[in-house]
Amino acid sequence: MGFWGRMLWTLVSGPSGRRGGAQGRAFSLWPPRPPLPRLLNATELVSHWTGVFEKRGIPEARESSEYIVAHVLGAKTFQSLQPVLWTQPLTPQQLLCIQELCSRRLQRMPVQYILGEWDFQGLNLKMAPPVFIPRPETEELVEWVLEEMAQRPHVIEGQDGPRILEVGCGSGAISLSLLTRLPESQVIAVDKEEAAINLTCENAKRLQLQDRIWIVPLDVTSEGSWTHLLPWSPMDLVVSNPPYIFHQDMEQLAPEIRRCRVGQASESLVGLGCPGGPH
Repeated sequence: MGFWGRMLWTLVSGPSGRRGGAQGRAFSLWPPRPPLPRLLNATELVSHWTGVFEKRGIPEARESSEYIVAHVLGAKTFQSLQPVLWTQPLTPQQLLCIQELCSRRLQRMPVQYILGEWDFQGLNLKMAPPVFIPRPETEELVEWVLEEMAQRPHVIEGQDGPRILEVGCGSGAISLSLLTRLPESQVIAVDKEEAAINLTCENAKRLQLQDRIWIVPLDVTSEGSWTHLLPWSPMDLVVSNPPYIFHQDMEQLAPEIRRCRVGQASESLVGLGCPGGPH
């Protein structure tokens, strides 16, 4: 046995030739693997990520944590989870998924984009950037429209039902809500963004409302654009909730909003006028 062979044998077996090192104790050439940490349950995960979000200045820290954990566990809200799931340890795969989604929230991605869906007026809609996310105030707009239509029963009860035009349909939240609440209605939804057109189409099919809505790619600020809508005239109602942000307010916006193409959104309103009305 050569020098290096004898040296290796001494290190492994000890000077007396017995395995176990110089003091006769067994040892391993590699340190033992640390024990796996215990698996956390849903309640502990919400508390953990709430703390992480708060330290990083993430708004609505607890709500964000609850939505993400509930989503991974197959529920819409944390409160709607079966009580047994609150204390049941999650699988390693579920933990990894939650960690990935929470890392996106730490990058200030809105929860709606992270989950890929959101409820609006009781409808589950797909959400995807760069299309704007409907705000709670938008639901109030839908209610105002319904109140207006209730005062015009001759339109609602007409043979063809009310025909509604939405300018700037985005995700389709307003149009699809009105179609659902007014079963005899028809909607013409227009938007200049291809992403919005595609998302409205997808949500219409998702809700099986595609037969009552026409989705038209159109920039209403361009010259003569309104003539493209003549085949559907006359309209009983025009509704619009375009993104509106004053230039001087942009720097004060949260990162979640600044990263959603607010520059293009605010510019889209410049020069917008109603045909036949004041400019």
